[in-house]
Amino acid sequence: MERVSVDDLEDSVQPATVMRHLTDPLGLTDMAINYYELEPGDSFGFAYHSHEVQEEVFYVIEGTATFDTEDGPVEVGAGEAIRFGREELQRGWNHGDERVVALALGAPLEYGTQVKLRHCPNCGEKTDQELEGAEDEEAVVARCKRCGTETGRWYRGSMDGEVP
Repeated sequence: MERVSVDDLEDSVQPATVMRHLTDPLGLTDMAINYYELEPGDSFGFAYHSHEVQEEVFYVIEGTATFDTEDGPVEVGAGEAIRFGREELQRGWNHGDERVVALALGAPLEYGTQVKLRHCPNCGEKTDQELEGAEDEEAVVARCKRCGTETGRWYRGSMDGEVP
């Protein structure tokens, strides 16, 4: 048995105000669990994305999350859950005025190949992106795989990641 307090875990650099990985602290080997707190404008992910192998479930504890999907936006309120199958594109946001608190569960633990689509101002369209750590600071940077243009930069606890 493993037991952890979410408040004792360190925040991860994400486009969410609070994102804490529960997978390793709980010793999970077959699924991933992440805890999120999204302020208005925050997102669960760096990009509109899919996982080749993993399916994801988001359970909203507080607030309302809006997920961009191939079928259009879907709102998920407190006490509701939404599942995304393998290779199903999605990105969840807090488009409301109140904080969103949620758990993200993914199984199996491995993602496989990920598709991460973001708007590239140089290419003029959504392109697949690479995420990398910035060399000189604790940040995550998104770059267009086609032309190398930076399309986003996020810092711990920062909402300032989107590049228009």
